[in-house]
Amino acid sequence: MKVAITGGTGFVGRLLARLLVSQGHEAVLVSRGVDRRDESVRNSAGMEFKPVGIGDVDALTDAFEGCEAVAHLGGINREIGSQTYENVHVKGTANVIEAARRAGARKIIFLSFLRARPNCGSAYHESKHAAELLVQKSGLDYTVFKAGVIYGAGDHMLDHISHALHTFPVFLLVGFRSLPVRPLAVEDLVRVMSSSLTEGRLSNKTVPITGPEQMDLREAVARIARATGKRRITFPVPVWVHSAMAWFFERTMAIPLSAKAQVRILSESLTEPLLAPDRLPPDFEPQTPFTDDQIRIGLPTPKKFGLKDCLRRPRTTSSP
Repeated sequence: MKVAITGGTGFVGRLLARLLVSQGHEAVLVSRGVDRRDESVRNSAGMEFKPVGIGDVDALTDAFEGCEAVAHLGGINREIGSQTYENVHVKGTANVIEAARRAGARKIIFLSFLRARPNCGSAYHESKHAAELLVQKSGLDYTVFKAGVIYGAGDHMLDHISHALHTFPVFLLVGFRSLPVRPLAVEDLVRVMSSSLTEGRLSNKTVPITGPEQMDLREAVARIARATGKRRITFPVPVWVHSAMAWFFERTMAIPLSAKAQVRILSESLTEPLLAPDRLPPDFEPQTPFTDDQIRIGLPTPKKFGLKDCLRRPRTTSSP
């Protein structure tokens, strides 16, 4: 089977591609930019790289040619210039659907967010929900995955928290409420995605997917700190302070320490899905616990945030 993956060089996309190829399938990596954390994926056997953005229907159609399915994983967590949530999440998804139809693909899967919903005051959440509706009404066999916090090698969660722990003497929690989270191993996510694409599972379903263990965010940070050997004092700070810091980071850092969408995400429960009417079957339930050993597998090379992180011109990544 041949599968096109938007955001194919990104965190989730490249792991899905590697899993599909290991199962004997082919993967077409569709990405406007190239994620530098693992450049080898573009040249791996069984994979084809197409430097195409999701704003060009004709180019997408050519990239999807011969593909039986499309995994739409491309997205952003901050807006820069024309790369707005409306343009990327909504119009981009409409383009992907149209290109999939033209190319003759029969299946589409879409990676959304656990709490995506309309009329909530967050352009990120609202645009992801609007994209869900487009996929559900596409006429294609679809599966929408509403994921919580995803972690693993090359992610933003372990990367940013570990770098912050190496840099600052304290860690600031978002808000004063102790909010729950269920960290989801990326390996569990792509396993379910692969089965949906190649085995016809979860046909026309919208499913939430979170990790197997519930904890509060303070505990999740404590486990990462323990795995890095950099235990830090944590204390809560008002959401508005984090929002102000995110506004500054988005304008000064290549990959911000935090973004406004991330602050909103972390200010809510990350265990309870919204507008996800279906459920995963038992054999699809994630099983990988958020242990010290599992965290260490995903940790980046230890380093501090420095001037090179703060003085670079911001750029948009190709995956969520």
